Order: sequence, then C-alpha cells, then structure tokens
Amino acid sequence: MASPRIIAGKAKGMRLFPVPGDSTRPITDRVKENLFNIIGVDIIDIAFLDLFGGTGSVGLEAISRGAAFCRFIEKNVNAAKTLKKNIAYTKLEGSTHLIQTDALPYLKQTPDRSFDMIYVAPPQYKQMWKTTLNLLDQHPAWLSPYAWIIVQIHPVEFEEELVFENFHEFDRRKYGSTMLIFYEANQ
Repeated sequence: MASPRIIAGKAKGMRLFPVPGDSTRPITDRVKENLFNIIGVDIIDIAFLDLFGGTGSVGLEAISRGAAFCRFIEKNVNAAKTLKKNIAYTKLEGSTHLIQTDALPYLKQTPDRSFDMIYVAPPQYKQMWKTTLNLLDQHPAWLSPYAWIIVQIHPVEFEEELVFENFHEFDRRKYGSTMLIFYEANQ
C-alpha cells in the first residue's frame, strides 16, 4: 500500500511517512476522501480527537481542511514517532497535540476539554471500537453538543444492536473492506 497523503487543504498532496511494520492499518485515500466529503464544511474551526492516531492521516487531513485543533492519542511507540514526524513534516504543529498513551484508559479520565468530532479506528478484530464507544458513553463530557463520533472498522466487526445513552447512529457507509459508522451526540 502506498503511503497515505493529505488530499486537500493547506497540506494538500503531501505524502505521509508510513508506520514501519504492520501495527497500523492506514485509511485508503478513497475512503478518506469520502469521509471528508460527508463531513464537508462542518470540519471548519472544530476540535478533533483522533484516537488510535497511527500515521495521523485522518487528523492531519482534518487540520489541513480547516479544523482548529486535533489531539492525537497513540499507544504504539513506532506509530507515535511516525506521527510526530508527520506532524512536523506537514508543518501543522501549532494546531496539534500528540499524547503517547493507551486510548482506553485515557478515555476513563476526566476530560480537560470536549471535542466536536472523535475518530475511532482501533486495531481490527479486537472489539476495541465497542469498548471505546462504551467509554465515551460513560464519559460524555468528551463530547461537545452536536458532536460526531466516527468509527472505522472492517464490516465483519459490525454489530447492529448497539444502543448508547448519549449518542446515536445516524449513518453508515461501506467501502470494500472498510465501514464507517457515524454517531451524533443526543440533544
């Protein structure tokens, strides 16, 4: 797979450094372009939380397209080093904050701020996406009013009957071996 690139905005066309090995699964340009077509202008001036940051492809795309701020959470040492390198390479340091830690215990903490969009793309086939959603539901202060949570999983991982108190599914898209599920905070 080719290294991910920034598709639009301030850093358009920049190819990101890949994480060595197979510890991450970068989003394809096709899926990322569709994702940001769905988000549209709602990305402008928002606070974005990229859990399981990997190369930073999604969060850096958000900043490039006009998000005000992106916090990356990445546990893997090699991925965090690569992400730090990609942040510097794209010259988007002023709008980002990288924390090298495990996303699941991190979400159990009292939030220091809320986020308008939270991107969840954990390692596949470990049900971590459901654990992450349950933690966000138990700690709704992570979500600003009208927040979106976007989950990226393999379609075989999807379970239809998940119900949450603080947000609800409003859209679902499948692109080959990738599914995006969109949740919105309850009003």
